[in-house]
Amino acid sequence: MMGSTRRRGHRGAMLATLVVTLALVSACSSVVNGKANSIYSDPNMVGGLRVTTGPSGLRPGVAQADLTVENSSGDNIDALAANAVSDIQVYWRENYPKLFNASFQPVDKLVSYDSTTQSRDKVCATSTTDLVNAFYCPSNDFIAWDRGTLLPAVKARFTDMGVVSVLAHEYGHAIQEHAKINPQSTPTIVEEQQADCFDGAFMRWVAEGNAPHFTLNTSSGLNTTLSTMIAVRDKVGTAPNSRNAHGSAFDRVTAFQFGFTDGPGRCVDITTDEVNKRINKLPAQFGDNEGSGEFPVNAEDITAVVTSLNEVFRANNVAEPTISLNGSGACSDAATTPPVSYCPATNTLTVDVAELAKRGQKPSSDANSALPDSVSGDFSAYVLLAARYTLSVQKGLGANLNGALVGLRSACYAGGYAAATTIAGSSVSLSPGDLDEAVSGLLSDGLAASDVNGKEAPSGFTRVQAFRTGVLDGAKACAVVYS
Repeated sequence: MMGSTRRRGHRGAMLATLVVTLALVSACSSVVNGKANSIYSDPNMVGGLRVTTGPSGLRPGVAQADLTVENSSGDNIDALAANAVSDIQVYWRENYPKLFNASFQPVDKLVSYDSTTQSRDKVCATSTTDLVNAFYCPSNDFIAWDRGTLLPAVKARFTDMGVVSVLAHEYGHAIQEHAKINPQSTPTIVEEQQADCFDGAFMRWVAEGNAPHFTLNTSSGLNTTLSTMIAVRDKVGTAPNSRNAHGSAFDRVTAFQFGFTDGPGRCVDITTDEVNKRINKLPAQFGDNEGSGEFPVNAEDITAVVTSLNEVFRANNVAEPTISLNGSGACSDAATTPPVSYCPATNTLTVDVAELAKRGQKPSSDANSALPDSVSGDFSAYVLLAARYTLSVQKGLGANLNGALVGLRSACYAGGYAAATTIAGSSVSLSPGDLDEAVSGLLSDGLAASDVNGKEAPSGFTRVQAFRTGVLDGAKACAVVYS
């Protein structure tokens, strides 16, 4: 996120305003009743499944998969990968005939290699030395992975299920090839999002308890799996129509969620036209003359963001909250929820500036990691601020501010705010990577999707889903879906 002094170009003087027509006002009460069983409106559901805790990863004591892995070292990483592919093939043996009306044929072989060793060996006509990757080779119909660097790094940061997710994505590419679902001219980003979607459909099957080797809970386990999508995102600023674009974290998590919620048939519907329509609905992301794209989280810039929030939501004709930056203060009718608290009794938003700044700090770069740095930054902090701010708007419109559903609605309105800042020019606007920062923050921090007392929507999956609804469909959609 960035301020006007660092914005490229002039885009007018006024922000677009968001009219937050809450569906729980009496005129729309029948709509609320009609939505009560929606898989989106219940914060305790994840795409139709209950939010669960418990184990995620390899089942204890399960027998090793009977699959041949060429060039295997026999280590735990190769065993983990073989178990993952075995479950993935069980899934597709069941679902491929239903989806494509044809019998399922597994990939021809599996290949392991070590990118840390000097070797003359080639895999899919590529030297394996320093090849930190996992991939599907269509010319010879096999899946290969780097056991030396990549998979150990994925396992260390994202647990066993991160490795499973990487291989489920690669097997998705095999499914594309076997079923011939894409013409040769299909852009890379479409093929990658289809594979992300197939990954999500498979993970839904695991979460339902069907996988022989793995389990997945729909709270922390699913959140961690989604975080794998963030790690393999495109570099910030990559154009979606670039030749090798795979998608931002926002794009990739979206595709995974399509598969998880709607099944593999939804993945086949990811076409060039569908991807372009989604991309065109995203708020414009502008470059930064200084190159960082970061808007400091300090008292001055928090005030600027609050000013933009006032402008965005002014059309609702409700009292704007008083802002306190001293980080403390008792409230008679709500709990304090640092670093940002809202008190309905006084219509006051209290911000602990130093603590909010910590939420927006960029992580230290790890030059030794095979994976990109974790995403965080200014916008993860400002999404939290925006979500808590919208509690004041909701109060002014007569909404109930208690319950986890309020958190999803607030996250959705924060997404609507993110989109509105780029519609018609403002003192603050999005910069490349901001939506990825928001996704990362919502997965790891539930306060941006919590009620007035800090009761969080328990699943990062649904928190991100709510934010995306606001970004793509606006505040009126939030009112319908989360009321």
